[in-house]
Amino acid sequence: MYTVTVETSFTASHQLRLGDGTFEPLHNHNWQIRAAVTAQNLDRLGLAIDFNKLMHLLDSILAPMKDKKLETLVPFQNQHQNTSAELVAKYIFDSLKPLLPPQTALAYIEVMEAPNCWAKYSQCD
Repeated sequence: MYTVTVETSFTASHQLRLGDGTFEPLHNHNWQIRAAVTAQNLDRLGLAIDFNKLMHLLDSILAPMKDKKLETLVPFQNQHQNTSAELVAKYIFDSLKPLLPPQTALAYIEVMEAPNCWAKYSQCD
């Protein structure tokens, strides 16, 4: 099994609802994103997936999130869920998976919200 991983970042703000129903102050993060794609076999060029193609796909998903308050974006407007790193990872996973070539599989998405604070989303087969 081959695994290709790319990493990129974007800046966006969010405001989590706390356990008592109040909101924490609105704040920015420099979100770090890792996407890992697997393939059983390499293509005729010896690639599982081209790094540039994977980065382009990932950047196309992240572009609408850059410099935005995440709660204002349609995927995160659910009043009952926070825009946590976990949900950001799942959103990116669900958005990227159908864009990949059929000979590949999306292994996981990792999101670093703050230094040393990572969330990871994957699907078990």
